[in-house]
Amino acid sequence: MKPAFAPLCLVLALAGCQSNEGPTGESMSTNDLAGKQPKISQNELEAFCPPVRVRQGTASLSRYARGGDGDPSKLAFQASLGETSRACSRADGNLTINVAAAGRVIAGPAGAPASAVLPIRIAVTRGDEVLYSQLQKQEVAINAQQATQFIFKDPNIVIPIPAERNVMVQLGFDDGAK
Repeated sequence: MKPAFAPLCLVLALAGCQSNEGPTGESMSTNDLAGKQPKISQNELEAFCPPVRVRQGTASLSRYARGGDGDPSKLAFQASLGETSRACSRADGNLTINVAAAGRVIAGPAGAPASAVLPIRIAVTRGDEVLYSQLQKQEVAINAQQATQFIFKDPNIVIPIPAERNVMVQLGFDDGAK
């Protein structure tokens, strides 16, 4: 094929992706597609889904070789939590919150184990009141040559639907759970 025809072939190939045929080959309109999706009410669009944040002072976790606490040369691995997200659904007067957080583990100079169990606590609070608190163990395989990424998820948070928008989800490493 000549290079001058390459752009034309690309355009024709992409145009084929713009089909409006359904799975059986019949033509489908935008109205057909819209009719099959659940309707979302204005209340659902405006509904409160508590913000998620990594609790201050709990974004990283360091583990050292035996007897080397605090000695950088004895660091076995360091883990950190970063971006968070959440999704909420409502049913029977309850709010179900599905929380996820991205993290990574880096091997230290003392040599990391093949895997690590990371203690991650997730809590839902309203002011000083704790509505939900759960310590979870996240197992992560550690690559000694490069950072290992992981995703922490807790899809099982259920609380009564809050009357006010004063609820917050916090998560972080629970260093007291060695």
